[in-house]
Amino acid sequence: MFGMVRPCRHRLGERFTTEWMAHLCGLCLALRGDHGQLARVVTNYDGLLISVLTEAQSDRSGALRRTAGPCPLRGMRTASVAQGEGARLAAAVSLVLASAKVRDHVADGDGLLARRPVALAARRVAAGWGAAGLRSGSAVGFDTAVLVDAVDRQLGIETLAGPGTPILTVTEPTETATAAAFAHTAVLAGRPGNAGPLAEAGRLFGRLAHLLDAVEDLAADGEAGAWNPLTATGTSLAEARRLADDAVHGVRLALREVEFTEPGLAHLLLVHELRRSVDRAFGTTPVCASHQPGPYGQPPQQGPYGGAPQNPYAGGGNPYAGGGGAVGGSGSGGGFGGFGGFGEGPAPQPPKGRRGFWAGCGMFWLLCCTCKLCCAKEYEGPWSRKKREGCCRDCDCDGCDCCCPCDGC
Repeated sequence: MFGMVRPCRHRLGERFTTEWMAHLCGLCLALRGDHGQLARVVTNYDGLLISVLTEAQSDRSGALRRTAGPCPLRGMRTASVAQGEGARLAAAVSLVLASAKVRDHVADGDGLLARRPVALAARRVAAGWGAAGLRSGSAVGFDTAVLVDAVDRQLGIETLAGPGTPILTVTEPTETATAAAFAHTAVLAGRPGNAGPLAEAGRLFGRLAHLLDAVEDLAADGEAGAWNPLTATGTSLAEARRLADDAVHGVRLALREVEFTEPGLAHLLLVHELRRSVDRAFGTTPVCASHQPGPYGQPPQQGPYGGAPQNPYAGGGNPYAGGGGAVGGSGSGGGFGGFGGFGEGPAPQPPKGRRGFWAGCGMFWLLCCTCKLCCAKEYEGPWSRKKREGCCRDCDCDGCDCCCPCDGC
């Protein structure tokens, strides 16, 4: 998994976590269904934004969801996942950009790709992904040539860039590629009038993706002597932060011009979470309140029904809750989808029975092989079926009050 928009489930709440996971699984399954199991490795957090935007503009009368079978990454549970042209467009964009990324690493001789046999295999995989992305894009009416052209121009621009070159000259190919992808979601949703503002939002999103990647890699690139756009152009971190803040503000203004059917998740990801992505990249993100260590260095204990002791989404502080929020919600003071009036999580569910010894052993090895024991935010214990958290999870979240200076909330 990679991408800069990595929301914390404590901020998303039950309703939006379910929707976000539906799009993530939908992208993964679209890649598998059209291009085979290996293509699933290009699943990424930013790519699912294409699927989110398409659905946010679409008529809700269509079949936007389907029930997917058990998956090891979901603890062998079924799930409702996104389907349709939005997921396929997200898959096409992810494949083309991943293909370009692999070719770039091969050209730079990074890590194992410096070895000729590995590089040859990687080039073959990249070529297959590029061709697959072209087919998927054509199937939904999207010309991936604009993405390929942007990737090809990027290398030439980086070669010519030097001190004094405007950093926005370097980010332009990425801006062009993401603008085209965002704008095409309006075509898929049957709302061509949204294409203009979505192209602007996509252009600024691409700028942010390039800038934040450069900021996060600055130290490592300096140690390795690798090319970095900030170092090459002499752009200071202060200037990069100014441009990033302006881009976040521009995305918010562009989204105001878009006609959505259901803007909730799109607004949360592209307004609130995008701001937090900038804070995280520049090191100004505090630890999420739900993951503050307890008095003995342990995470806070859960509430009586499995929720956090204080539900940050209950009551009037949540801009997405019922009672006047711009995005809407259900219930009075109940927060997201079914959260109780006392803010202590969803209604209690009947306890699940323990797994038998051999079934638990099988689940244990499955959790090990899928890295859920160490990396998952939450998983079921292999024998007890109690909710547990991965031992080396990385929350990357900055507070669960979901409040920011956003006029639209």
